[in-house]
Amino acid sequence: MKEAEKKLHALLSDILKINIEEIKDEMSPETVETWDSFNGLMLAAELEKVFEVVFDMEEIISTKDIHDIKKNLRNHNIDI
Repeated sequence: MKEAEKKLHALLSDILKINIEEIKDEMSPETVETWDSFNGLMLAAELEKVFEVVFDMEEIISTKDIHDIKKNLRNHNIDI
């Protein structure tokens, strides 16, 4: 696992209170009880801080699952 992915999984585990070993790309607000709108915003803010990127509103709104988060990070030249 790449370093950036380890950081992402640590953030997801911390903010969403999910077991780091159980994180899968398909996880979404529909499948993770704690992934509500507030935690979604917290996640976006922490991702920007940790990875030193700025997401535009379209990226935030269009993010449906962890796979999309990774795609958005790649769009900002994060090797994940």
